[in-house]
Amino acid sequence: MIQLKKMVPKVHYYNQDFVDIYVRSWNMLDDYWMKGTEVNNLEPQYFSWPAAEKINQLEACYSTFYLVYSNRQYPAHTGLDNFYRKQEQNGAIRGEYDIKTGEAVLGPNNSEGILPPLFAWAEYTLYHKVGMKKRIKDILPVLQKYHSWLDKVAFDEEVGLYHVPLAATGMPSIAREKAYYPVDFNCQQALSALYLSFLGDILNDKEIAYQYKRRYFMLKTKINSLMWDEETHFYYDLDKSCTRLTVKTLAAYWSILAEIVNQENLEPLLGYLKNPQFFGTPNPFPTVAVSEASFDEGGLGFNGAVYPELTFMVIKALEKYDVWDLAREKAISHLYFILDTFHPESGIKGSFWQAYLPMKDGAAQAPEQTDVPENKSDYIVYTSLATITLMVENVVGMIISLPRKTVDWIVPTLELMGIESLSLKRNTISIIATKTQRGAWELRMESEKLYYFTGHLLGVKKKTLPIPSGRCSMFLDKL
Repeated sequence: MIQLKKMVPKVHYYNQDFVDIYVRSWNMLDDYWMKGTEVNNLEPQYFSWPAAEKINQLEACYSTFYLVYSNRQYPAHTGLDNFYRKQEQNGAIRGEYDIKTGEAVLGPNNSEGILPPLFAWAEYTLYHKVGMKKRIKDILPVLQKYHSWLDKVAFDEEVGLYHVPLAATGMPSIAREKAYYPVDFNCQQALSALYLSFLGDILNDKEIAYQYKRRYFMLKTKINSLMWDEETHFYYDLDKSCTRLTVKTLAAYWSILAEIVNQENLEPLLGYLKNPQFFGTPNPFPTVAVSEASFDEGGLGFNGAVYPELTFMVIKALEKYDVWDLAREKAISHLYFILDTFHPESGIKGSFWQAYLPMKDGAAQAPEQTDVPENKSDYIVYTSLATITLMVENVVGMIISLPRKTVDWIVPTLELMGIESLSLKRNTISIIATKTQRGAWELRMESEKLYYFTGHLLGVKKKTLPIPSGRCSMFLDKL
């Protein structure tokens, strides 16, 4: 059995293979820490793929979702700070910067260097796991200027939507080549406005909260009126003339994460996720629906491959509407494919990959003679979203908020599982479900300080209890 590095929380789960890839992910993280220089003006310590020649905004945002579980052994915020310190006078933050020179990397397909605006979402999550209110006060002006810059360079006042090149969406599929108003970027900017309003609420700044909530509802209305198709019950990209491009891609599911979908429209979208003819592939979820002509079982980049960060996005979206069972089912399915690819039957060395096959275990194909980008190996930047974050939040089922002093445990089935020595700032907690010799299920808990525990048991019961400092236990049937 491989040993978990010291100081990070220990996960308990009846499937030891899942625990092993959780452990392996943490143990590989040491090799992913870089040092800034006087030339590139990057943070003294920041997280990045060792072979990278540039830092990437998406990687910086997504990495915060698992680094927050390191018990402060790794700084989760420095990757974001790299980009904030590069902000230009007009508010611009470019999506990539050269590691040697520190200069912005701009290309012919993305002249402004725009990438999905996920900073506010990342910061809100960071706040609930780390609890630094002062940080919110410091970085909010940066995020406001950045949001305003995107309005200046990408917002079409006449249509009421954002126009960016596909390279700016982080999902440039062949199926979307005619997209002019991408559905994902518009939902991401709505998500940004929504979380900026939440950050305003944290600071009790009603003006900021109202300003961005108003912006959010404006975008929500436009996306629902222009991008939702009543016949097929799906959200689509628009071409230059605002005609819907009826190609089903995973980009539509940013609408759920941004809470744009009403309850009536949610059901058909969930149906597509479950249907193997669309996104319900054995390894969830391909970037393009199986039914589309552009779908390729070999993956071929964003033409059918499964990307852990996008599967993570969909699972977090499902949580917004309390679809916990489907979220957990798909998280477990995705982890099995990561696990089977890491331990291939052929006996060759396995790896964590940037992209996976949708129909069977294995890395997605990226033939050299095509324009498909390289599928990076030993690439835990995105797979850790599954092996660490989904493992804690969806497989074990712990949802934690440090400022609220709350732990919600979603218990869909009675199994050996839990978490041990998880640091909540100045409080360390352990929660483990285990079966006694008499066959009863017992919850064993340990904490240094008082917190509030809510058990969501088997989709039926929900009960909140104050958990005192010290050790205690309770039988689950008593809850």
